[in-house]
Amino acid sequence: MNIEYDEVCIFIPTLNEAPTIGRLVEGFRERGFRHILVMDGNSTDGTPDIARAAGAVVRTQTGKGKGNAIIEAVEIIDKPYVLMLDGDGTYSPDDAERMLDPLGRGFDHVIGDRLGNPETGAFTGLNLLGNQVLNLMFKIAHGKDLRDILSGYRAFTLNSIRHMTLKEAGFEIETEMAVEAVRNGQRITVVPVRYLARPGTMTKLNPFHDGIGIFSTIYRLAKTNNPIFYFGIIGLFISLAGGVIGIYVVLEWLKDIEHLPLTILTVLLITVGFQIFMFGVISDMLLGFHRETIHQIEQLQSSQKPPR
Repeated sequence: MNIEYDEVCIFIPTLNEAPTIGRLVEGFRERGFRHILVMDGNSTDGTPDIARAAGAVVRTQTGKGKGNAIIEAVEIIDKPYVLMLDGDGTYSPDDAERMLDPLGRGFDHVIGDRLGNPETGAFTGLNLLGNQVLNLMFKIAHGKDLRDILSGYRAFTLNSIRHMTLKEAGFEIETEMAVEAVRNGQRITVVPVRYLARPGTMTKLNPFHDGIGIFSTIYRLAKTNNPIFYFGIIGLFISLAGGVIGIYVVLEWLKDIEHLPLTILTVLLITVGFQIFMFGVISDMLLGFHRETIHQIEQLQSSQKPPR
């Protein structure tokens, strides 16, 4: 099924993107997209006026951060398909068709993969390494390789995004969207897109601060999506602490020195660590049962729908 451009909302969250937002909006309008929404985070460089002049509808978000921009935009978008990208000129309107095509084939969520062939200078070595580490972490924690979970170029159905429980206010929002898509069993695909060197706007991403935040989000959200991983890590570290102390106790015992308090602590740590790990196993079993129940309910509801 081909998606009509009038069914698509081009959604661009912005904050001080004056050098690039005008050309970006014009690029989409030249390709036939008429519904362009810019959600502005209180820019001070005239970004909203430039976007309006280029033909976009502009709204000012009430909260701060990219996450809040997305959460607020979802409430006002009324088109069945959404193409989302950053306003800093690093993504190209030329890839719009490639991003939207899978939605016409039944996919719910499309991620634009920047890492395959980025333009020279688009990534620093540190940023590229950080992306690869976080993608590996996501794959281990959530059991799905999405190749570029931090990509800001996304296409999705309005129905799929409204089924997500999104709470992250900042740059962690892309990670949360990926987790929610996996958790809800949505059909996800990844397509290669160009990633261009930043053409005049300063990056708002702090590699260390935001990297730690994203890493924390991947791990924290695993509590409901992959509890055996979440609790298993905690249990493993506690058990290892108990094991290290236990080795010390054994070595001291071999010297005929009694360390009864340390012995008790060793047994306690190993026991607690094992119990937390088993709690993760039980939680994983309950999650699997819950997903199967929801799947059966959805199948039952589908079978009871009257034919059109």
